[in-house]
Amino acid sequence: MGFEVPIIILTIAITLYFLCKWILTKMNFGNDKNIKYLAIIPTIMLTPIVYVGLIYFWIFSISYYPINHFDKQTWESNPEERYKMSENIIESKILIGKTKHEIVLLLGNDYYSYSKNHIAYGLGFVPGLFNIDPAVLDVYFENEKVIKVGQHET
Repeated sequence: MGFEVPIIILTIAITLYFLCKWILTKMNFGNDKNIKYLAIIPTIMLTPIVYVGLIYFWIFSISYYPINHFDKQTWESNPEERYKMSENIIESKILIGKTKHEIVLLLGNDYYSYSKNHIAYGLGFVPGLFNIDPAVLDVYFENEKVIKVGQHET
């Protein structure tokens, strides 16, 4: 179980070595003997950069999810994927200035009431590397009107 990282690094290094050797040959940079040794230098320098880049790419790919516009029917029918619409709800400010009654008509009755001035809707599990808790959409009221909408993990 501990051999994965060295094998991945070795695979990257071997691939980069042959790629560097091929590029140096195409550029007519030295003779066959020199190219073998010259290809080692960029291989040693590029291998950790490519490895870290692959890690970042992997993290990005498992954390990515599409952002959808708010759709009442989708919101009601698929509560586990509400997180896809939450950013649109927050950025478009469609809830700002509405009353609690208007929010319930739009988003439904399945909210958590933290206080008279704070309710939250479950959004499901947002994809991410360490996301183990579900997210919620927080709606804050002042004088019976929405003043702020945010999101956090529970």
